[in-house]
Amino acid sequence: MSGANPQQEKLRVGVVGGGYIGQTVGREFEEDPRSTVVALADVSDAARDEAGEKLYVGKGSRYEAYDEMLDAEELDAVLIGTPHAFHYEQVTKAFDRGLHVLCDKPLTTDRETARELVERSEGDQVLMVGYQRHLNQAFVRARERWNGTDLTPRFISAEITQNWISRFEDTWRTDPDLSGGGNLYDTGSHLIDAVLWTTGLTPTSVQANMKFADDARRVDKRAQLTVEFEEGSSASISVYSDAPCVREHVHVWDDEGALYLEGRQWEPRQLTEIEEDSTTVVPFLDNQRHDSKAAAFIDAIESGEEPPATARDAFAVTALTEAAYESARSGERVSIDLD
Repeated sequence: MSGANPQQEKLRVGVVGGGYIGQTVGREFEEDPRSTVVALADVSDAARDEAGEKLYVGKGSRYEAYDEMLDAEELDAVLIGTPHAFHYEQVTKAFDRGLHVLCDKPLTTDRETARELVERSEGDQVLMVGYQRHLNQAFVRARERWNGTDLTPRFISAEITQNWISRFEDTWRTDPDLSGGGNLYDTGSHLIDAVLWTTGLTPTSVQANMKFADDARRVDKRAQLTVEFEEGSSASISVYSDAPCVREHVHVWDDEGALYLEGRQWEPRQLTEIEEDSTTVVPFLDNQRHDSKAAAFIDAIESGEEPPATARDAFAVTALTEAAYESARSGERVSIDLD
């Protein structure tokens, strides 16, 4: 086993997890002329068969155990699309074999293991996390307003609604032993990442209020977070799981106006600029420029540059999320350790 070979015609990818992420992002690898899916692993016979057919993986390269796939196949990279609690072990084993990794979010459900993967990702192997807002033109354009400039985001309100509880009842997403918690660790993870990555702010503490769907108070169905930042800014982040449909709103104010990032369902988000005199501007965004996760991952391997969503980005999300759960259960504001 080894990392990508520059003499190879195509990057050889193994897929770990034959569900939605494995199939959709796996198809991106199949459609990119620089890569091909050569093997997959899933504990479910049905998922292996379905993903194997969609990704053109022969039956001899379909495995029940992912480590058996890693040992048996000649791979350059793996795509990990499994329940959140498995990510750390699977990323680690792939790294141990010299492979590049594209892992779905969140990177891990534990701050210390996420920190460990940050350190391991600082070598030659690429570790990219599946936070797709880093590839969405609205968020990319918004980030440019503050990244490397003197402007500082001051006041942020962000919320996302979804029919999450009813949709995922009795699935692994509502099993905290597999998901790490509730909706804040699932769809909410994208919202937290969007706030942190777009603004570039450094969170220092969080006060969280949650309503839980279980008696053990592990699976949140409503979460309201108030986050304080090192730069003196503050943010309100809300996740609501009993809504009939998906809506996302991220409003960021600075000393010269505001940016609104909004959208419905899983369509590309729209960007609106609000100027000091209350003029509203809707800039043109070429959403055809939206790179796929697979393409961005391959670009990072070929160029040697950082991927759009790094392990450091994902670590900050996990650190804030873990602190939020602690705050919700204790009733106290909790500090966020990013060291």
